[in-house]
Amino acid sequence: MAKAKKVTRVVKAPVSVVTGGAGFLGSHLVDLLLSKGHKVIAIDNLVTGSVDNIAHLAGSNYFRFIQQDVTEFLFLDSPVDYVWHFASPASPVDYLELPIQTLKVGSLGTHKALGLAKEKGARFLIASTSETYGDPLVHPQTEEYWGNVNTIGPRGCYDEAKRFAEAMTMAYHRQHKMETRIVRIFNTYGPRMRLRDGRVVPAFISQALKNRPVTVFGEGQQTRSFCYCADLIEGIYRLMMSDYPLPVNIGNPHEMTMLDFARQIVKITGSKSRIIHKPLPQDDPKQRRPDITKAKQLLKWEPQVPFAEGMRRTIEYFKPRV
Repeated sequence: MAKAKKVTRVVKAPVSVVTGGAGFLGSHLVDLLLSKGHKVIAIDNLVTGSVDNIAHLAGSNYFRFIQQDVTEFLFLDSPVDYVWHFASPASPVDYLELPIQTLKVGSLGTHKALGLAKEKGARFLIASTSETYGDPLVHPQTEEYWGNVNTIGPRGCYDEAKRFAEAMTMAYHRQHKMETRIVRIFNTYGPRMRLRDGRVVPAFISQALKNRPVTVFGEGQQTRSFCYCADLIEGIYRLMMSDYPLPVNIGNPHEMTMLDFARQIVKITGSKSRIIHKPLPQDDPKQRRPDITKAKQLLKWEPQVPFAEGMRRTIEYFKPRV
């Protein structure tokens, strides 16, 4: 009796496109996807991203980099299963210097990325932000809060770009029946942040490591909640793989004042820096803390890396770069 032939099934690796894939968060997402067996195509125009963030992937058969502005037509000849739209200036220094580009990547760039996902039949995720809540009148911020945003203020270019991107994503979800996901990212830190990008973590760390005055704006009583990048990216991955189409907050609910944060950085670095105060920037949010009830319930996610450990890793990254 003839033996039955053994059939070997070939399991194809899922293909992910990451816009802004050479940026701080985008490059960490690329690493996670590769670790989970995805083939990854990263697209970045390198305006705020850096090839240094993806240099360790050179030679990988599972990774491809395309230098391109995502506001231009996106053509790929390969199949695509997931589109992760992370492209955007994300720090105050960047979007105040590049307001029109910021608005374009949130509008035209999101349109192009959604168009790519629609053409390929891919699932789409937009990296939105807690800045959609503006200077919130509700605390902590739940996903149902509509926000308090100054559309014509200096931060409006970023806030409104992301709010438009969310609206565009939901329009594609409703009209074209696309599978879409929206993550609202709260303050995140970790290796690969740019030293001079204007955000508080690299600013305080670089000042402390140089023993220069650590600059706190206002009285320092405004609050932020800091999530380590690896925790954040894990939460975003779980959201993409879920079946929930509405916005989900991903961040760390542990809240601290900027003054306390500055003191912590000085202590952890062993710095001799003193803390000085400067005027508060216009429309700077006074409070920022995510309600992560949805993430806990839907994604079984919450932050795992303690603040001191995450900061230690981040400071070690910055030491040779200061």
